[in-house]
Order: sequence, then structure tokens, then C-alpha cells
Amino acid sequence: MQFVVTGSLGNIGKPLAERLVREGHSVIVISSNTEKTAHIEALGAIAAIGSVHDIGFLTETFKGADGVYTMVPPNFGAVNWKKDIARVGENYAAAIKASGVKNVVNLSSLGAHMPDGCGPVSGLYFVEKALDGLEGVNVVHLRAGFFFTNFFGNIGMIKHLGIIGGNYGESPKLALVHPNDIAEAAAKELLALSFRGKSIQYIVSEEKTTNEIAFILGKAIGKPELPWIDFKDEDTFNSLVKAGLSKEVAENYTEMGVAVRTGEMAAEYNALRPSIVGKTKLEDFAPVFAAVYAQS
Repeated sequence: MQFVVTGSLGNIGKPLAERLVREGHSVIVISSNTEKTAHIEALGAIAAIGSVHDIGFLTETFKGADGVYTMVPPNFGAVNWKKDIARVGENYAAAIKASGVKNVVNLSSLGAHMPDGCGPVSGLYFVEKALDGLEGVNVVHLRAGFFFTNFFGNIGMIKHLGIIGGNYGESPKLALVHPNDIAEAAAKELLALSFRGKSIQYIVSEEKTTNEIAFILGKAIGKPELPWIDFKDEDTFNSLVKAGLSKEVAENYTEMGVAVRTGEMAAEYNALRPSIVGKTKLEDFAPVFAAVYAQS
């Protein structure tokens, strides 16, 4: 079979492409970076270099595919991040319709039931809606939890301030996931192509409180007393801007933190209480975190 993987060779795209190639299938990997061509071809895949904002390019790349894995690459330079995310979803939908693709595995997130108030995840609400509007196309949305790899972004805070934290409230429990577990779930769906209609699957590896997260990661780097600090929204926004993010991106991330704190982001997940499908635990990821921490 032939599959198209969007998202270049990211934390999900690379292991997904590797798995599909290993199973003997033809795999096209979309990237906006020409320098990725050799790396993609080294995996045994075909590189398609172009933009997710180019419907014509997407349409031609999707033609003949038995299944497509869609995800919206982060655009930290967007003037309106939510609208930019929604626009990419509309581009995917238009290209899928024009190319005749019938099976789509789409990366989404916990909180994608919120059309507003959940930062960039609210953009994914509209991506889901765009894909769900396609007639005769089977779509499964993988609503993923908080990526383990997101904690790499806290390394500077730990090193310079001796703390880890966010504006999530007093030690809430977070639904966490390793990108490899998302790639495995996406591969399973593509290889079987047994999903029908429009559906949602939650992809979570485990649940941990922020205090538990601080202890596990802190222990791995030799700081078992590492505290998780609950930040005010204003402090969160200012620290993100100070770290080099635009005000637009900082506002969206701060807003997402509020959705975590109020419980709205995980409301649908908690109401459904789906089975935890990931196999990687935070303790498994901790040595990798420690290695990156040591090298940074």
C-alpha cells in the first residue's frame, strides 16, 4: 500500500514512517525543508518537499494514497495561530477531496472539543470539523495527551531557577503520552485501515500529577527535591515572551494552561475515561530527559 505522512521527520513522523517502510509499504513524507530530503530517503521513503499551505502540492502528493496521516506543523510566526491551524486543516480537507483519498488518520489533542479557550488546541477543533465534513472519507482523530518531550522546554527553567512549573493549578493530574506511542497508534490504524466513518481515539500513556512529574524528572537529573511551582497567568505569559516566543504564541500557551487549570481541556477525556493505550511510562522517558538535560 501507499501512505503519505505529514509532519516531516518529527517526533511522530519519523518513527511512523520507519514502521510503515519496515512493513514493506511505499511511504511519502511531506516536508517543507529541502535539507530533509536525504534523511527521508535514507529511511527508504520518498520525500515530497512543499508547503501545507499549497493545496495543489498536497493534492498531487495525496493522489494514489491508500491512507494519509495528517498533522498541523507548528507555525510560531503566525499572526493568528488558531486561524492558521484551522486553515491548514481546510487545506488538508480540500486536497483529500480533490485527490480521492478515502482514509485519514489525523493527529489531534485532548481539548479539541473546545472551539475556543484552549490555545492552539482550539485550532485543532476546526481541523477536526474540516475533516469530518468530507463525505465518503474515513477519518480517525488521535486525540493525544501532553507530550513527554514537551518537558524539554523546561530544562532552562530547571537549570537557571531550580524549579519546574506552569499555570496549570495546584498539582493537577495530566494525561501524558510519549510520541512513540502516538506513532504506534497511527501505524496500527493505517496498516489495518479498518476504521469507518468519523471517530475519535484518545492516545494516553499514563496520568501523573505535576508534583509526581517533578519528582520523577528531578530524580533522573539528581534533583529529587525539584519543586513544581504553580505560576500566575501573567508570569507564565511574561516568561514565555522572555524565552523568545511571540506574544501571540505566548498568549495561546497561557490560555491552554488556563484550560488545564479549570479542567475544561480534559473534560471530555475524563467523562469518557478511555483505556490508556500507550505503553511508555514517564519513568522510561526520564533517562532520555536526563541525557538531554546533561548536554544542554
